[in-house]
Amino acid sequence: MCHEFDIFVKSLIYQKVIFRYNAFNKCGVILGKTKKREGGFFKMKKRAVSILLIAAMAASMAAGCGKSSGSGSNAATDGEEGKVINIYSWNDEFRERVEAVYPEVKETSSDGTVTTLNDGTEIHWIINPNQDGVYQQKLDEALMKQADAAADDKVDIFLSETDYVNKYTDKDADAAMSLKDLGIDTDKELSDQYEFTKVTASDTEGVQRGSTWQCCPGLLVYRRDIAKEVFGTDDPEEVGQKVKDWDTIKKTAGELKEKGYFTFSSYADTFRLYGNSISESWVSPGETTIKVDQKIMDWVNDSKEWLDAGYLDKNVKGQWNDDWNKAMGSTSKVFAFLFPAWGIDFTLKPNWDGEDGVWGVTNPPQEYNWGGSYVHACTGTDNPEHVKDIILSVTVEKENLLKISRDYSDFTNTVSGMQEAAEDEAFASEFLGGQNAFTYFAPVAENIEIAPLSAYDQGCVELIQNSFSDYLQGKIDFDKAKTNFETAIIERYPDITEVQWPE
Repeated sequence: MCHEFDIFVKSLIYQKVIFRYNAFNKCGVILGKTKKREGGFFKMKKRAVSILLIAAMAASMAAGCGKSSGSGSNAATDGEEGKVINIYSWNDEFRERVEAVYPEVKETSSDGTVTTLNDGTEIHWIINPNQDGVYQQKLDEALMKQADAAADDKVDIFLSETDYVNKYTDKDADAAMSLKDLGIDTDKELSDQYEFTKVTASDTEGVQRGSTWQCCPGLLVYRRDIAKEVFGTDDPEEVGQKVKDWDTIKKTAGELKEKGYFTFSSYADTFRLYGNSISESWVSPGETTIKVDQKIMDWVNDSKEWLDAGYLDKNVKGQWNDDWNKAMGSTSKVFAFLFPAWGIDFTLKPNWDGEDGVWGVTNPPQEYNWGGSYVHACTGTDNPEHVKDIILSVTVEKENLLKISRDYSDFTNTVSGMQEAAEDEAFASEFLGGQNAFTYFAPVAENIEIAPLSAYDQGCVELIQNSFSDYLQGKIDFDKAKTNFETAIIERYPDITEVQWPE
């Protein structure tokens, strides 16, 4: 058996090397950019050998040969937990939440790379930036080594975002464990989570393979001073009536323009609302065709109309750039932004240079969700009990989540908890002038229906906006924007064979 296993492993290593060379040569040499390579293995898994699945088979055969835990088998099979918990993420947000609510935390090193637990186990934080696909590339490389990695080198927990969670929860990828296999009764223990977050973290068969402390419903965040000048009131209920749907907010945009104000800073600000409304995923399971939903083209057409009408600032091109940040400052003529809780606390607040209380929140023109960090137990972890405890503490236990909401302003993932927060003045925000944003977040969250996801969402969302940004800015015509998207998306995902546009 062991002899056959050795031959089998050598064959697998050869296949892995050839596959990685072909995939990276096609994505890397032709494109020449790291971000174009992100997730090459996973993106091609429908048409190529699943390295992780094969690796798991190899590990299983190894166990039959009496392979020791130090050689890469799961040390937890005999009840022992490892001494190192490796957690992959793109920033310190999850570490801060773990430190805040996980009772077993003893201390964290000054550089934030190692957290020691009361039993002596160390959490090693492996942080790589999300930008240009670096995080996914590093994670993918680690996952492909998972089956043969030494116990202390195994990935135990990793995080994903909504835009690419589907890539890792795919059953065939065999990257994220079923929570039930981890010992979590999802029907009972996760019953208070928002339904759409559970769907987002599940595979196509409805098996939940991740959990999150966050729920990211979005609101309209507006300038009270501008509202008073233009509408005669800054009351959130009355302002809410001025922005209650798209037809109404378009009329309101005309009022704002007459007074010299922009409704939103950029066409990119509204994209998530349209993107949340698509009727089918960008790429259906098992297919290689990208289908651009009519809702996406509605965003293009409406954005063009709003730009030409002067309702958006033509100088702000997209998001996450200096002009967009400045549009949140006190000298800006921008009336509103569309943000979830994290957007207010981590984006708007740091860019605001005026006094507290100038910004308020109200209902958006339609319910939407933007973002979310999902926590996954990695297949092959040698620390299943620790991993289970961390996931339950940070993403399930209600009192812990309420503490996170109070301390970090996160809208967290228990329906009953957020209903309580919506009625508790202890959750009022000084930045919002004493307004309790949870009062508005809670009903939005309860009405969100998550758009159908695919493993290609991040690239599609980024590249469709990039391609049509040039069109909206008048640099290219409409057909050229379509062609640019087709070229860019196939470069990002070489297994895509065509792009279909709505008629």
